[in-house]
Amino acid sequence: MYTTELGKTGPTPNEREDPALVAAFEARVAADEFIEPKDWMPEAYRKTLVRQISQHAHSEIVGMLPEGNWLTRAPSLRRKTILFAKIQDEAGHGLYLYCAAETLGTSRQEMIEALHSGKAKYSTIFNYPTLTWADMGAIGWLVDGAAIMNQVPLQRTSYGPYARAMVRVCKEESFHQRQGYEIMMAMMAGTAKQQAMAQDALNRWWWPSLMMFGPPDDNSPNTERSMRWRIKRDTNDDLRQKFVDATVPQAELIGLKVPDDDLVWNEAKAGYDFGAIEWDEFYAVVRGEGAVAKERLLARRKAWDDGAWVREAADAHEAKRQARQAA
Repeated sequence: MYTTELGKTGPTPNEREDPALVAAFEARVAADEFIEPKDWMPEAYRKTLVRQISQHAHSEIVGMLPEGNWLTRAPSLRRKTILFAKIQDEAGHGLYLYCAAETLGTSRQEMIEALHSGKAKYSTIFNYPTLTWADMGAIGWLVDGAAIMNQVPLQRTSYGPYARAMVRVCKEESFHQRQGYEIMMAMMAGTAKQQAMAQDALNRWWWPSLMMFGPPDDNSPNTERSMRWRIKRDTNDDLRQKFVDATVPQAELIGLKVPDDDLVWNEAKAGYDFGAIEWDEFYAVVRGEGAVAKERLLARRKAWDDGAWVREAADAHEAKRQARQAA
């Protein structure tokens, strides 16, 4: 065994290649047992988890920015309070997930540096601008709704710390989804201008929300292995279909029209057929070409630099605490 910089033990390179260890690991995963931080795991499994969990954490933190833009302009004190609570929840989700990733032997500093350098990715949805208050409703309803569709199965993911973190995250995300839908309901019950604003927000956020589930299964290099290791429980296309089937009736109930001329109910599959997604746009946003991609990273780097004194103070306090304890 070896010890990482965080003091956690892990397998030596020779152990990683041991067929017996691999077979035992695969058998545990197939039996739906949780893999815990001190358990042996293939290096590829560890790296896949670090990539996925850190990307998830980054998405929660960057996802605070589009909503923070509307905190001072919320239409009432009630709306401001709810939005403030939601942003606070997202910060907590990022914390849970960074902590889960750290159990795999990677440091918070490494993950943050990867984000700030552009090496690590986050959800492409947060590289779109929030133009009106209705966008707060669309984000809660659609973006958090898509997140829930992705995250509920992760409560049964094979890595224990990740699965346990997702229990609370999903409970809070379900509140966010209902809060967003309630905004859209209120706007659709309002003036013609408010209704038009809600429809415009749906038009702009519908397709990016479908892209949140990732590329189609036949062009998703990580899906097959993640499914075998029970990191993922559903494919990208399956989750996307579930989202469409659940969300279209919600739109119709309050008088909104999904912006897809090819959308039609398919009785044979008991689900909706929907139009082609503009994957060129998806990959462009992944490359950092989203409308506010540079703005998002600049904001995160600035927040990290501005908060340096807090981290230094916390380190100094901990050093004094340990010194007193030692004395």
